[in-house]
Amino acid sequence: MRFGDISIDKALGSILVHSTRAGSKRLKKGRILAQSDLDALREAGIASVIVVTLDADDVHEDLAAKRIAEAAAGPGGFEAGSAQSISAPFTGRVNLIAEAAGIAKIDTTAVDMLNLVDEAITIATVPPFAVVQPGQMVATIKIIPFAAPEDLVARCEDIARQASPMIAVAPFAAKRTAFIQTRLKDTKESVLDKTTAVMTARLEKVGASLAGEVRVPHEVSVLAQAITDLAAKETPDLIFIAGASAITDRRDVIPSAIEQAGGTVDHFGMPVDPGNLLLFGNLSGVPVVGMPGCARSPKLNGFDWVLERLAADIPVTRADIMKMGAGGLLKEIETRPQPRSAPSAPQSPAPQVPRAPRIAAILLAAGRSTRMGDRNKLLADVDGRPMVRRVAETLAASKVIGITAVLGHEADTVRGALGDLSVNFVDNPDFAQGLSTSVKAGVSMLPEDCDGFIVCLGDMPTVRTADIDRLIAAFNPVEGRAICMPVHHGKRGNPVLFARRLAAEMAALEGDTGAKRLIGAHEDEVCEVETDSGVLLDIDTPDALSRFTSSQFKDA
Repeated sequence: MRFGDISIDKALGSILVHSTRAGSKRLKKGRILAQSDLDALREAGIASVIVVTLDADDVHEDLAAKRIAEAAAGPGGFEAGSAQSISAPFTGRVNLIAEAAGIAKIDTTAVDMLNLVDEAITIATVPPFAVVQPGQMVATIKIIPFAAPEDLVARCEDIARQASPMIAVAPFAAKRTAFIQTRLKDTKESVLDKTTAVMTARLEKVGASLAGEVRVPHEVSVLAQAITDLAAKETPDLIFIAGASAITDRRDVIPSAIEQAGGTVDHFGMPVDPGNLLLFGNLSGVPVVGMPGCARSPKLNGFDWVLERLAADIPVTRADIMKMGAGGLLKEIETRPQPRSAPSAPQSPAPQVPRAPRIAAILLAAGRSTRMGDRNKLLADVDGRPMVRRVAETLAASKVIGITAVLGHEADTVRGALGDLSVNFVDNPDFAQGLSTSVKAGVSMLPEDCDGFIVCLGDMPTVRTADIDRLIAAFNPVEGRAICMPVHHGKRGNPVLFARRLAAEMAALEGDTGAKRLIGAHEDEVCEVETDSGVLLDIDTPDALSRFTSSQFKDA
């Protein structure tokens, strides 16, 4: 990889190192320079630029990050239906995203080995065994320079593949649990009721349920019989016991009762505070946990760590518990108040968990197709289905969280063409007054929890799902990428992704100009994303449709 200031006559295909203004055109760093860019630089009187030029053995940052991410996820670890997915690469970064609630399984040895290969290649993850939610980032692979040597990328792939997998999400498995509480003569029923409520809430967080509960005296024989009876009646996946008195020894009431019921006591005590007095056993293959007293409180404790793993079908062994000491001194967090003796103080806001952006899609399908004559172009046959349906299917296969189709001209027919697709509809009675009215109608239907929205034209059947996902991967308003536009060889196309905060300005647009004025007003926040040529082709005339459906354009 060569780095330096070179003449623009030799810069075609090189990567721009610093953002540069060429007249009215702003070329951002990381851009692969096209001929139109060099022409703009020449017209602006710029004779040279600082660029990176890749050598034959260099792997572009995006491809390098993608290859390593796929290896880290393992075979099938990111395909449809798996518990995690891989984001489209952008600026040398690829994220692994949880697709289900569960536990992050991280091979820390492999992560360290990969990060030690070279400073050019990095991977960061959530802590091992962290609880993750759908859409949450589990790991991020970042290539530091604009490219990495092939031999280094291949070495990192080998390390990741040998871990098999290095990064994974173990989804929660809807466990059925049996819960036993013991009582002493002076135990208040309200205390037991509160413990049940706390336990139920704890189980719900990990996708588990309370199949049955009993309350019995704190005596070995009675508790042993309760364990036997509840196990036979409910056939639970897990058994939890909350004692009226803390377990102090392997010969205490709860461990003795487990053994009398035919079970085993595998481990007592754990290097986690709070949670030290946890007991772990087994009854005919069903894990049995003697809960520490702190588990009566909703505050985080060692019992949570064991419960979370069991709920995700991750085996818990004696050695696993004994290895929980590093990080086992649980700090006070937002959900765990400071000790009562501590003076009250303002609480810092909890840090946001990194997650994939939630992007909604607005499909504009209200136009009259005036340049097509009497024919509605959105209903034209493209590979055996209406054009608008093909576009909707492309959106549905992407990482958007939902699609709203704006209807107007021949609304019922267009609605019918979208058939059984998961699409919301909004009617625009003012569609004849211009494109902005349809954009306004679509914006009015945006979900409150979306971070941004993609405006997609219904007459662009060559836009690919990968193009949509690349826009989403590029989106980051915090880093100045609030508007993401596809480009091909320097020419801007559609669809365009906008940050949610721009919705009000979008709704104020008028006429038939779409969002060009809005984009111009926020040019410093525009991110151009290189894509294939399909983002430039919209079908407005019978001739364009004929050329597209011919063999010359079918694979466009």
